[in-house]
Amino acid sequence: MTGGAVRVVGVGMHPWGKWGRSFVTYGVHAARAALDDAGVPWRDVDLVVGGETVRNGYAGYVAGATFAQALGWNGARVATSYAACATGAQALDTARARILAGLSEVALVVGADTTPKGFLAPNAGERWDDPDWLRFRLLGMTNPAYFALYARRRMDLYGATPEDFAAVKVKNARHGLANPHARYRAEVTAADVLGSPVVSDPLHLLDICATSDGAAAVVLASDEYVRRTGATGSVRIRAVSTVTPSFPHTVLDMPQLATDPALPPFDDHGGDDGPRRTFKQSIADAAYDEAGLGPDDVDLAEVYDLSTALELDWMEDLALCGPGEAEALLRAGETTVGGRIPVNPSGGLACFGEAVPAQALAQVCEVTWQLRGQAAGRQVDGARVGITANQGLFGHGSSVVLST
Repeated sequence: MTGGAVRVVGVGMHPWGKWGRSFVTYGVHAARAALDDAGVPWRDVDLVVGGETVRNGYAGYVAGATFAQALGWNGARVATSYAACATGAQALDTARARILAGLSEVALVVGADTTPKGFLAPNAGERWDDPDWLRFRLLGMTNPAYFALYARRRMDLYGATPEDFAAVKVKNARHGLANPHARYRAEVTAADVLGSPVVSDPLHLLDICATSDGAAAVVLASDEYVRRTGATGSVRIRAVSTVTPSFPHTVLDMPQLATDPALPPFDDHGGDDGPRRTFKQSIADAAYDEAGLGPDDVDLAEVYDLSTALELDWMEDLALCGPGEAEALLRAGETTVGGRIPVNPSGGLACFGEAVPAQALAQVCEVTWQLRGQAAGRQVDGARVGITANQGLFGHGSSVVLST
């Protein structure tokens, strides 16, 4: 590596919703917004990395070239990344690595998706090597069933209540009111959440995020480019974690209780005498280690709230509080804007829904706006460090740390 920093010089989004248009339309909109934000001419972009979108045909499988063509061939190199829900972070890391290696100066990273109505079901036909097909078709285990198991675990272990889960939705809905890119921008009460249909006990409809169309884009540049051109590079990427699980913790997400003798003490960093660490905790560990920062340095977090209960899990996985303490922070108002550690000031997936290749990039956009002081109506005062967290199928995890 050549050393130096990689700067976020531009961010842009297409509003989330159900628009029924091509994912390319959304991606181009977000890319142009990011380029405009950066003040970087398209001809200066020498790398385009696209987040693959598997539901959108061949063009989705070659998203990097698809976006480069739609923006107008300029000779840039292209790459395409796929990491399920962590796709955007992996694409970001690809671009960052080439800049750090001195092989690129300016990179455009784009993720966009057009999603079907309902659950993200696998392709039709028998697919015996596809875990999604197996769990959807043979077990009936759609994503909300998993979310409900996680929620029930919090209730059994830590005394969480359906009212706590509803409070997460209420908080995020309030944050999303001021976000012009959010799909859902309306006040929600706890009674609304608890009165909505039960999808998978104990979770109600308003506890679970939707699927959406949308796009996000980020322009990265080297320190040298920023110095030479005067581009705005006030936000620095401090770390991108894309680690996979470590044996024996290959059952994703499930923490080993201190009373469980089934496994010896294990440290996901490779030791055999350290504390037990879950996969999601190891994602955060790697991010903090690379950034040279710790959870006490973090001013805000954008986390993967597929369900309300999962937001509480992520707070502990990121070490923003201890195990079983997330509900207390939530109840005290510490995770809302104005509190000690605001979580999902964007409104999160509760207000956006899932647009899989775009959502990890959307988190980076939000943190960037927050660190610049540009998140009108939801601004975290004095924000200097932000962290994101995301997770995808097949052992994909991601966390991005950004700072001023």
